[in-house]
Formats: sequence, C-alpha cells, structure tokens
Amino acid sequence: MTHYDVIGDVYGSQRRTDPRIAAVLWDALGGAKAVLNVGAGTGSYEPPDAQVIALDRSHSMLQHHEGLTTPLIQGSAEALPLNNGSVDAVMAVLTIHHWVDQKRGVDECVRVARERVVILTWDPDSDAFWLARDYFPELLALDRRIFPPLNVLTSWLNKTDVRSVPIPADCVDGFLGAYWQRPASYLDPGARAGMSSFSRISDASVGLTRLANDLESGAWQRRYDHLSNYAALDIGYRLVVGLV
Repeated sequence: MTHYDVIGDVYGSQRRTDPRIAAVLWDALGGAKAVLNVGAGTGSYEPPDAQVIALDRSHSMLQHHEGLTTPLIQGSAEALPLNNGSVDAVMAVLTIHHWVDQKRGVDECVRVARERVVILTWDPDSDAFWLARDYFPELLALDRRIFPPLNVLTSWLNKTDVRSVPIPADCVDGFLGAYWQRPASYLDPGARAGMSSFSRISDASVGLTRLANDLESGAWQRRYDHLSNYAALDIGYRLVVGLV
C-alpha cells in the first residue's frame, strides 16, 4: 500500500486544477491529442480536449479519478505498460520525486511519447520559501534529496525547455507551496492531508506550533507582510519540456 492509498479519500478535495497553472501546462503539451498522465492522482491538469490515459501506483487514487471515461491503469513510471510511441505526449505533475528510479521513469516516458514529455517539478537548487526554510528544515533537506536537480533531469531528455511556474496567491491546488500567502492554511489538518511532504517528516508538531505562535504574536506578519504585494510568486516550481 502506498501513502496515496491512505489519503486517497481526502486528496481530491484538496488537490484541484488551478486554471493558471493548467494554462502553462497545457500550452507546453503543444496541442497533443493523445496524452499519458503518469502519477495521475485524481486527474488534475488533464487537458479536456485530449484523449487521456491515467496511470498511478495507487489504486485508491484511481478510484477517485475525476475522468468518467478516462482509461485508468495501475502501474509505475518505471515500467509503463504501453508500446513505443503510443501517445503524442506524456505529462507528469509533481510526481517524479516519488519515483523509485527517476532516470528509468523518464526513459520510459520518452519511449512511449511520439512528440514530447512535460514534467512539472521543483528545483532543489532554488531558494526555499518561508514554510520549509523557517519552520520545517527537515522537510527542506528531504526535498532537496528526492527532487532531481534540473541539470540532471534535462540531461535525461532531448531538446529541453525549462519554464518557471509562479504560484498564484489564491492557488486552488493545495500542494505544499500553494499557501505561501495564506500561512494559517498550513495549520489546517485537512489542507495538510493533500501534501505528501508532511507524511515524510518525523514530527510536524514543532514546526506547526512555532508557526501558530508566530501568527498569534504577529511575528510572521512583521517578517513577511511584503508578500501581500504579490499576485504570484516564484518559489522554485519548474516545467521541464523535452522533445522526442
């Protein structure tokens, strides 16, 4: 059983398609009409005008998939059960850090794609945003180990284009960086249930207590009030597009 089998019942309510991130992702797909979504989860960001195949290791996630007519496959990125060149494009949204063998997974994506591979990831060499830097350094250290460096990821692909993906202040997709302007959201267990990151650290209570205390005292606001001036913020999320 994977972690996502445990949180599958609540994941879909927290992890939804943000239209601004979707616009960047769908543009990168280049009008592909047949798309494989690797690590599909509950189906966020699947382009509505394409024929999509959804693949995920978690049976629970696939049970909660939003696409009523989307073919669903339980499987792993490292052994895609598709023939060579089966789809126009492969998309992988905030999933590569969960792959056991990342290079093999990328090689498999390249094998089954006719045109391109589109991967939304986080740059481990980027500056961390305040949540990980100030309150959860253990989480930051872990993420910097499990996310592939961009130079390594691009070396596995051909003719790559790397695009910054600023995160909107009112992002509706509840991944780790979504609430950079809404700190109290991280104190909500329901919101955290959509973030696999919190399941990978030994004890979140210390950081959560510090954050709650800083919000109550006004220390967080004094330190980060300037963030209210931004409609979106670059906190290290990157879209990597490789042509086949």
